[in-house]
Amino acid sequence: MDITTTPCTAPKEKDRIVLTDNEKDSSALAWAPHASFAGVFMKHLVTGSETGGRLSIHHVRIDPGCAIGGHTHAGMVEIHDVLAGSGTCMLDKKEIRYVCGTLGVMPADTLHRIDAGAEGLLLLATFSPPLV
Repeated sequence: MDITTTPCTAPKEKDRIVLTDNEKDSSALAWAPHASFAGVFMKHLVTGSETGGRLSIHHVRIDPGCAIGGHTHAGMVEIHDVLAGSGTCMLDKKEIRYVCGTLGVMPADTLHRIDAGAEGLLLLATFSPPLV
């Protein structure tokens, strides 16, 4: 299989999350509404308690036309892997087009904002140290 021609797709209905001591199904995890941004939802796939406090991994869904407004994470690096949809990320003063396959790295303490396009946006977000 040529990975460069494989289309990017949204997560399957029953995605497995495999850890050393257990396994879970991400489709069984609830979408939690973001406390500050309307139309933004998160699933906490892997938490800091499962990684010895090193990182956390989340699905982040941004509904069409919605946004995660400008913010920073004190002392945290955040990595976005665009799984589906499209939009833009303002990283400091640079605009990054978010489409399937884009990987965005937010350095610690750096202002960033994510705006979903007409079809919405699904990210795999990794935080180190962990968000939760």
